[in-house]
Amino acid sequence: MGLSEKMSYLKGLLDGLEIDTSTKEGKLLVQITEVMNEMVESVDDLQSQVDDLTELCNILDEDLGGLEEDFYECDCDCCDDDCDCEDDDYEYDFDEDDELYEVCCPVCGETVILDEDMLDDGSIECPGCGENLEFDYIDDSDFDDDDDQIDEMDF
Repeated sequence: MGLSEKMSYLKGLLDGLEIDTSTKEGKLLVQITEVMNEMVESVDDLQSQVDDLTELCNILDEDLGGLEEDFYECDCDCCDDDCDCEDDDYEYDFDEDDELYEVCCPVCGETVILDEDMLDDGSIECPGCGENLEFDYIDDSDFDDDDDQIDEMDF
């Protein structure tokens, strides 16, 4: 039973009791019933608006999903049409306290960010073109403080 049905039932009870509206109690009950009726109408109206907005949001979500599928279509050769990999983006989780280094691939120009562990490996595959990037790391701590030498990488 919804609010509208419950309110109709209460109105019927009030009418069936034949309340004397000339008394203070009678006037109070009639006013309370009228206020409650207005509240039920407002709630019904709001529920109708929420239902309309929910339907609109569902339609927009479906349309946006279609656009995302078209726009973010995967071009990689590693998987099928239901791919959710992000082959275009180079992603690696670094620790907050890692010292990071940036190198540029001489073949495709992709910027690659490296940490100490990757440097220790001595090479990495470029995420942009697949070229094997080999490098030697020279730490400035190997030099005197008077030298103007800074960290550099040769590859």
